[in-house]
Amino acid sequence: MASRLRFRNMLAGLALLSSGCTVGPDYKSPSLWSPSTWLGHDRQTVGNREVLLASTVDASPPDPSWWEVFHDPELTALERRAAQGNLDVRIATARLAESRAQLRETAGDLYPSLNGSGSYTREKISDKLVQRGLQSAGGGLAPLLGGSGNAATLQSYAGNASIPPLDLWKDGIDASWELDLWGRVRREVESARANLTASVEDRRSVLIARLAEVARDYMMLRGSQALLAIALENQKTAEGSLKLTQARYAGGLTTDLDVQNAASQLDTISADIPNEQQQVAQQINALSLLLGEPPQGLRDELQTAQPVPPIPPLVPIGVPSELARRRPDIREAEAKLHAATASVGVAVADFYPRVTLTGALNFESLQYRDLAFWPAAAYTFGPSISLPIFQGGKLRGQLQLSKAQQQEAAITYQKTVLSAWHDVDNALTAYGAEQRRHDQLARSVQAGQRALQLAQEQYRGGLETFLNVLDAQRSLLSAQQQLANSTATQSGNLVQLYTALGGGWETTFPTDQDRAHLADAQRAATGGA
Repeated sequence: MASRLRFRNMLAGLALLSSGCTVGPDYKSPSLWSPSTWLGHDRQTVGNREVLLASTVDASPPDPSWWEVFHDPELTALERRAAQGNLDVRIATARLAESRAQLRETAGDLYPSLNGSGSYTREKISDKLVQRGLQSAGGGLAPLLGGSGNAATLQSYAGNASIPPLDLWKDGIDASWELDLWGRVRREVESARANLTASVEDRRSVLIARLAEVARDYMMLRGSQALLAIALENQKTAEGSLKLTQARYAGGLTTDLDVQNAASQLDTISADIPNEQQQVAQQINALSLLLGEPPQGLRDELQTAQPVPPIPPLVPIGVPSELARRRPDIREAEAKLHAATASVGVAVADFYPRVTLTGALNFESLQYRDLAFWPAAAYTFGPSISLPIFQGGKLRGQLQLSKAQQQEAAITYQKTVLSAWHDVDNALTAYGAEQRRHDQLARSVQAGQRALQLAQEQYRGGLETFLNVLDAQRSLLSAQQQLANSTATQSGNLVQLYTALGGGWETTFPTDQDRAHLADAQRAATGGA
């Protein structure tokens, strides 16, 4: 009864010692500043007049699948396939698995280490070694044997001595456990959990960036197809102008100069067509790479021209205070700050003694049948203490390094938060400015079309020279190209806005298997390993 009580008291004491204290600073989440509004980006100023934009932002909660605001089934399908097949996302998922494994490895130091062993050896001792040893012993004992006969008998026996081969059976268990008195191991686990959280957020950042890249490349593809269509349309117009000048020249109503100018205009416009075709092919290749497809893998699917997805009249972007929760780069920077803070505790704990309990229980026998009986047992048990006395300044340098890394992580976190607000503000500004530019270009195209129509009519009636027709064609082509680029840029700026807001942050992950893996990682990052 008394032995049981002592055993329980010993276990309670070990548990108390192992819990110990935790040295080093405890992590506290930094406070965040955020503006109360989106700074009035729903209104823009033209001259001295304030105008309401056609597409305005709204504080209602945004859709995680933000690409669906464009109402383009092809874009939605590409986004879903990119989330599953993009190679950068798969690499980030593999890195997440690495961080998960590192946490498991680090957390293993919290528990005792047990190792079993077993061996069998058959050993034959050298007969010459035994004989020489006995002969040496016999010579030293000769005076004590009481006569030369006895000594001779001993020498004769030693010369023929032999030990048969021996069988040696061993098995046992070795155990060791570091008593984490100062929290060194717990700080290492805390740092590993924070690094796992950073890996989760890094994967989200990669996913968001690739989904945004798919959307931008898709807008550029449709914009390039629009430019190609404009070039083909203007080529037909230039062909009509060339036929008109040729007919007037044949009738003696104009000179060959008009014919050559019309031919030059046609060649100039036609020269743009191969370049636009090249741009279309390159954009299809860019999308194919993002989806993990071979070159031109999406050619049949995307070759048919479609208009650039239009921007919606209302863009839900949430409230400013939610930005830190949505942006994975902010959460990743905070997790790295947490990991750096915990590493300071590890460096502080290295100044204190380490106490390790070690023990071994082994069974040794010359006969296998005796191996399981207690008389064959041998054991050792006891604590060992390691105390740093002189390290040449190494420990102090490690502590200074950890503190400097923590300061760097804190500054990086502040920069990440500030950069996030700049990203959002710049994206909102660009979104509004491109809308104003798009409206002006649309009016310019309408005016250019009317100007070309009037110039052609007056040229047919002999009231104007062909130079006016050429100028009108060039002006219209330039305005149409700028408008097509502006349409693609306008939709691309909306993509950039959602990227700055951390769009697609809640539920969009590649596969069900990856979702399960992420959920497991998040549980490990907030609880046990």
